[in-house]
Amino acid sequence: MSATQTPRQAMPEQEPAVRARNFEEVPLGYTPEMAMAEAGRCLQCKKPACVQGCPVNIDIPGFIKHIAEGELDKAIGKIWERNLLPAICGRVCPQESQCEGNCLLGRKGEPVAIGNLERFAADWEREHHACVLPSSDDATGKKVAVIGSGPSSLTVASDLVLKGHGVTLFEAFHKPGGVLVYGIPEFRLPKDIVAAEVACLESQGVKLESDVVVGRTVTVDELFEQGFDAVYLGVGAGLPKFMKIPGENLVGVLSANEYLTRANLMKAYLFPEVDTPIPRGRRVAVLGGGNVAMDSARTAMRMGAEAVSLIYRRSRDEMPARKAEIHHAEEEGLHFELLTNPVRYVGDDQGRLRAIECVRMELGEVDASGRRRPVAVPGSEFTVECDLAIVAIGSGANPLLPGSTPDLPLNKWGYVIADSNTGKTGKKGVWSGGDIVTGAATVILAMGAGRKAADSIHEYLTWGW
Repeated sequence: MSATQTPRQAMPEQEPAVRARNFEEVPLGYTPEMAMAEAGRCLQCKKPACVQGCPVNIDIPGFIKHIAEGELDKAIGKIWERNLLPAICGRVCPQESQCEGNCLLGRKGEPVAIGNLERFAADWEREHHACVLPSSDDATGKKVAVIGSGPSSLTVASDLVLKGHGVTLFEAFHKPGGVLVYGIPEFRLPKDIVAAEVACLESQGVKLESDVVVGRTVTVDELFEQGFDAVYLGVGAGLPKFMKIPGENLVGVLSANEYLTRANLMKAYLFPEVDTPIPRGRRVAVLGGGNVAMDSARTAMRMGAEAVSLIYRRSRDEMPARKAEIHHAEEEGLHFELLTNPVRYVGDDQGRLRAIECVRMELGEVDASGRRRPVAVPGSEFTVECDLAIVAIGSGANPLLPGSTPDLPLNKWGYVIADSNTGKTGKKGVWSGGDIVTGAATVILAMGAGRKAADSIHEYLTWGW
């Protein structure tokens, strides 16, 4: 059977009714036989468009060929040439709009499951320890401070330590990983996966300092005074956004940022083993249509909610969440209130949330986002009963570090202004990338920004500004 005739290998998953009440990972992973069969579907294009669709330019046909031939140690080695976080990327990257979206097989059928194969190679190596990490160049004596330990920062750290520079990661929380640990639930990205990939960086010489709030504990200028030659800012966009509608101060209305941080980083999902205070609702409403909204809604279901509604003002087609996450959410019994916009929260005489008043929407003309603008339908008001509302409509720039660095240029929304090709900011010796520059985006785009910044930092440390 030819590659074009071989069906895409579906990854085994937990049954929806079972997984909706536990925090174990939903996809169960490929067997070696399944992985080799899927890898055999790759056409090995001479000009692989999949590589162009990957922000960190992994040699995708190269590692897939090794899997097809059973050379699993060589497969992970090939991935590591461009990405030291494959187990993470294989799980949470939006492959359907990047590498797989460019796959030639996808023009007439199902693209190669590149993300599943990347995950398989990384998981196989973690179980067998059969491959040696790339070696670092000779030490240069230069020191780089990397602020934050999310995906862009981890990429900068891994690239620069391989080039021989001394790298120290400063993390405000007690665990490294940034949004990978506080934002993405266990059932989508297990914490031990992140810990293992961070441990790989530490084994290569990256130093980690947790519980350091740059902007309070120490400033950027003080880091230069301490002997660092360059600073990378990868602090993310963790400022919660609200809709500014009546009733937002009611008990039971909170941001997805707080909810997911409590559930993930503070391990509320391990109750009763870990008794982390977290609001629990019987009927939960989640506002938004992105991956954070899906993560919040699916977490609420696992935290014991009887019913979870996801309220989104556009249609399903405009939802920015990954298709796989939308599919999983529907399978798990979440109710979608589409073309619906909240207008006020309704509380009881004790100041506690009891419902959300909403209005039906219809799609009008295309707006600046490239999507049709939702317009309210007159007289269509109705209420959604709920005792917990989680607002997942995006987040703003973290103001703490920029606020303590007065000569760091910001745009009108408070994001750091940085060159899109190099990550250079207007402050000498300082680079930035990821969500603090672009606003909330994907893990792999943040990693791509980190790669560009690392190249520019290396050039600076070698030749000067």
